[in-house]
Amino acid sequence: MIKIFCPDECLGSLFDVDLDELWQKGYRGIILDIDNTLLPWASDTLDQDTIIWVKRAREMGFRLCLTSNALRERVEKIAAALDVPAVASAIKPRKKPFRQALRLLQTQPRETVVIGDQMFTDILGGNRMALYTILIDPVAAEELKATKVMRLIERRIIRRLSRKGNISESAARRRLAKSKG
Repeated sequence: MIKIFCPDECLGSLFDVDLDELWQKGYRGIILDIDNTLLPWASDTLDQDTIIWVKRAREMGFRLCLTSNALRERVEKIAAALDVPAVASAIKPRKKPFRQALRLLQTQPRETVVIGDQMFTDILGGNRMALYTILIDPVAAEELKATKVMRLIERRIIRRLSRKGNISESAARRRLAKSKG
C-alpha cells in the first residue's frame, strides 16, 4: 500500500532532473506541478533559471503541461508566461487531470513524467496513472495549512520508504531536513 506513494526518483530540485537521461529512456512528455515545484506557493513570478529549464526541455523535444490544484486564472497566467498548456483546479490526485494532461501532451503513460513536490497529490496521482514520478523538494517553506499537515504524514512515509530501501537514505535525509519546522 505504501508503495503507491513512492516516487521513481527523489531529487532536490527541478534543476536536478536529468533531461538527457529521461529522453534516452523514451520519455517525451512532462507534467509539471506549479506551487513549490516551479515557483513558491502563491507567487506569480517565475525565476529566470526555471524559464531556462522549461525552454531547454521544449528545445529537446519534450512536450510540457502544467497541472495544478491552483485556481484557473493564476495557472493560466503562469502557463502563458511559459507558453505551455495547463490543467487548472485539477484536484490531484484524481486521475482526471492526469488524463487531461496526457491528451494535451499527446503522450502515453509509459512516455510521460510527473514532477512535483507533494506525495499526496503529484506522486500519488502520477503513480495511479502508471506515470514516471519525480518528487522534488519544495522551493519554499510557505504553503497552505492543509499542505503543512500533509507534510507531517509525508515525513512518516518518507522514513518508511527509506527504511525499506525504496528511497535512498541520502534523499530521505535531505527531504526530512528541509521539511522540518
